[in-house]
Amino acid sequence: MDWTEIQVAVPAEKAELAADIANMVVPYGIYIEDYSDLEQGSREIAHIDLIDEELLARDRSKAVIHLYISPEENPADSLAFLRERFNALGIEFEINTNGVSEDDWANNWKQYFKPIPVGNKLIICPTWENPPALEGRKVLHIDPGMAFGTGGHDTTRLVLETMEDYIKGGETVLDVGCGSGILSIAALLLGAKEVTGVDIDPLAVKTAEENGRINGFTPPQYKMLQGNLVDKVQGQFDLITANIVADAIIQLSGVLRPFLKPDGVYIASGIIDTREQEVLDSLDKSGFEVVERRESGGWVAIVSKLR
Repeated sequence: MDWTEIQVAVPAEKAELAADIANMVVPYGIYIEDYSDLEQGSREIAHIDLIDEELLARDRSKAVIHLYISPEENPADSLAFLRERFNALGIEFEINTNGVSEDDWANNWKQYFKPIPVGNKLIICPTWENPPALEGRKVLHIDPGMAFGTGGHDTTRLVLETMEDYIKGGETVLDVGCGSGILSIAALLLGAKEVTGVDIDPLAVKTAEENGRINGFTPPQYKMLQGNLVDKVQGQFDLITANIVADAIIQLSGVLRPFLKPDGVYIASGIIDTREQEVLDSLDKSGFEVVERRESGGWVAIVSKLR
């Protein structure tokens, strides 16, 4: 099987942020085409008239990020991850897969997704597979479709494993950026009383609702909302999860406080280790105290409480 190339075009001024997100998918390297400062750079090293005319004709308002997905990885999951993260941060984007349509991936990606034991209490199982008999584990059935969240990414596993230690039974949970609904469903399987999920992507919310039904969870116990957190969510929660990117977590820090109960717990994941300190600074500034840190594969999850 060949490697799959994904090309993502974004506004040039968003190239650095988009690259951070792309590195979450392929931490082994990406390639960025950015000609926004072509003429300025050329003046510093050469004459403008020596630049290839094809380069001068490129759209300098956009940057193109190239990602290469190995044959062992699921390209559909990578697409969903990119789309949800870009949508969450309001980054305009266009995805090109070099002749392999997103629809083709949607139809073929299931070969990559097998049952995954996570932590000590759960096994994530696609709806088309029979879960293996593992004593003491509850089965979380899921069909992520084109929404992110199969349990295979380090960022998701970190939250699932951390929730095991903080859900004791009867909690109310808020899942910010719910994606496929995997964290919301896991929370209920682990003993939470009620879960509210919110995502700005309507496809994610639709997928999360369907996955809830597959696992036997419906409103009001399992409620998914489409839109902005501040506009759509009411009340306070015992536990809040946010498996998103560092920039979104930094933005959340300033608005999340009213949604967390005084003795509640906030689990933030999706933080590449090079951005950890920025997230820690934002949490401290917003009145949160870090109580635990977990890391896997260069990704960090931070557990905090209100001071």
